[in-house]
Amino acid sequence: MRGPRGQEREITGNRLTSWAFADAYGGENPDSAVHAALSWARDRGRDAGLRPVSDGTGAALRLLAAVTDAKAVAEIGTGTGVSGLHLLHGMRPDGVLTTVDTEPECQQFARQAFRAAGFAGNRARFIPGKALDVLPRLADGGYDLVFCDGDRSEYPSYLGESLRLLRPGGLVCFEGVFADGRTVDSGAQPGEVLALRELLRTVRDSHGLLSSLLPVGDGLLCAVKRG
Repeated sequence: MRGPRGQEREITGNRLTSWAFADAYGGENPDSAVHAALSWARDRGRDAGLRPVSDGTGAALRLLAAVTDAKAVAEIGTGTGVSGLHLLHGMRPDGVLTTVDTEPECQQFARQAFRAAGFAGNRARFIPGKALDVLPRLADGGYDLVFCDGDRSEYPSYLGESLRLLRPGGLVCFEGVFADGRTVDSGAQPGEVLALRELLRTVRDSHGLLSSLLPVGDGLLCAVKRG
């Protein structure tokens, strides 16, 4: 791996251990009800063959929702509610999560998890359907944060829709941009990975975005929409 000045840098065992520790570190511990709901939602997700966000990614989402003082959050990819629980935990007490997924059955698990965690029913709006069909129906500039954890091949299209949805100073986040290491693998890659590379280039080169790639979970790309 090359450092910022081109020198070779060895990824030592200690560094890998530190990264693993950072990803498992939860930061603020949710209360017992949220913790129990998270465990239940993770189990339902694994049963359904899904890959819930890691503890480190969840902690980052909680922090980012709190830092942006998020009142309106849009989520692409409800799953069984793991990421939604983290987002709701970090949002304002009167905040509303709008979450989109193609699997209504999974959204029912998420609804149960939110209720078990103590979040009122009006804190979340569930919309079943494909993200690129649903997002155009959401309000321009009406959201503080958009979290994308859907079809990786559609991420470049999600970016355009997300920027339309965000207020100035709002934040967009993309989960899974490392693609289990395939994004930086020089070998031939499927279209999904090529789309992730396109997204990374577009975000990095945009003058209208201030971005950072966080090494938590499978990679969390974050970008602030400049005013």
